[in-house]
Amino acid sequence: MASAPGSPSPKSSAPLGQGVPPRVRFCPSPTGNPHVGLVRTALFNWAFAKHHQGTLVFRIEDTDAARDSEESYEQLLDSLRWLGFDWDEGPEIGGPHAPYRQSQRMDLYADVARRLLEAGHAYHCYCSQEELDTRRDAARAAGRPSGYDGHCRDLTDEQVAQYEAQGRTPIVRFRMPDETITFTDLVRGELTFTPENVPDFGIVRANGAPLYTLVNPVDDALMEITHVLRGEDLLSSTPRQIALYKALIELGVAKGTPAFGHLPYVMGEGNKKLSKRDPESSLNLYRERGFLPEGLLNYLSLLGWSLSADQDIFTMDEMTAAFEIADVNPNPARFDLKKAEAINADHIRLLDVKDFTERCAPWLKAPFAPWAPKDFDEAKWAAIAPHAQTRLKVLSEITDNVDFLFLPEPVSDEASWAKAMKEGSDALLATAREKLESADWTSAESLKEAVLAAGEAHGLKLGKAQAPVRVAVTGRTVGLPLFESLEILGKEKTLARVDAALARLAA
Repeated sequence: MASAPGSPSPKSSAPLGQGVPPRVRFCPSPTGNPHVGLVRTALFNWAFAKHHQGTLVFRIEDTDAARDSEESYEQLLDSLRWLGFDWDEGPEIGGPHAPYRQSQRMDLYADVARRLLEAGHAYHCYCSQEELDTRRDAARAAGRPSGYDGHCRDLTDEQVAQYEAQGRTPIVRFRMPDETITFTDLVRGELTFTPENVPDFGIVRANGAPLYTLVNPVDDALMEITHVLRGEDLLSSTPRQIALYKALIELGVAKGTPAFGHLPYVMGEGNKKLSKRDPESSLNLYRERGFLPEGLLNYLSLLGWSLSADQDIFTMDEMTAAFEIADVNPNPARFDLKKAEAINADHIRLLDVKDFTERCAPWLKAPFAPWAPKDFDEAKWAAIAPHAQTRLKVLSEITDNVDFLFLPEPVSDEASWAKAMKEGSDALLATAREKLESADWTSAESLKEAVLAAGEAHGLKLGKAQAPVRVAVTGRTVGLPLFESLEILGKEKTLARVDAALARLAA
């Protein structure tokens, strides 16, 4: 690839089909867990369609039988539903261009490949992989481009007969025009590709199976897609698709060439593209940890776009009202888990308490909850929920934060115990118990004053005085507001746990 000399031209959205609302598509492959980069691409297409009152086509690219699975397909649909995406055409909805699974469209691809061959836009290539590798190595050694060298472009009938007599089965290659291809990328400006950098490419395997290089643009053409918004990793294939579109227009398959916009890479650690092998790339990870869909989407939208310079927190309605593809930054965007969690925490705090309690429900029962179902107390949960809502980054944290309310005894590890129970903690706890005994248990402020008084009696400020009380009662060194927690747990259980801690210290 070679860029045009000088700076890229100013970015601007292509005309939306001369006044016609845009048609965009999201076309993932059902292979394994959905990737957050894939979700970001879906989000930008969805927001673009919403902003321009266009159509979002959801299409499944499942022509790779070795990697695609029905389980992954169902998981993909479930993930998109969880995120709140809706689509105008596609699986479960249908539409005028059905079917929307490529595995059900093979006859269409075979027909287009045949027509490309007949019109001279494609040809049969009999080169073996070994021959290709040998010629590529030689080209690299000579400092020439190492793409396909056109060996089978103009075979004679005699040469074809010889290859077939050897039992060779050809692939189908598209014949690239010998011309420079220039187009305006909606994100990156004007780009130019010279012929030597865009060689002829395969569109059908030797076994007759169509390749992505054919099925993707053919589907876009037949489904009348006006804007292709996709990852930067596919940029190098764009000049090939533009050339193929020209041939498809000539054959009457396509009405025109869509506008292209290539979205920036999502980077992980070490300035490397976030790959499926990176744990933080899995959408399921964030769902299982209790990210809110709106929190995760808010963060992903910031990977290459922003609502404004001083506003990171916004709703999807606010995003779609403002989203323009020309505002996407072409530079790679780094995935920052801490920032994702912080944004999610803000969205948790934006929920009304009833919604918050309902969304926490999965983490308050098996297999996440360590307490017996009979020990769960709805009234205590309702009382503690508003305090918990201000402290969580992800919903799954609720389990550890409230377990002291529903377990017979608090969970306390040795490290937490050692950190809180310093020399003199037994005397402090004894005084705190005495003060708590006579406190007003209908007031968190009264309980705070009791512990404060105990601390003062031992020359300690509240922060140090409450540490052993917190570990004795909740088992943890950090957690929800202590005195509200004691009030909700109740006098009897609180004092019993302080007594147990004193007995442990005495032992």
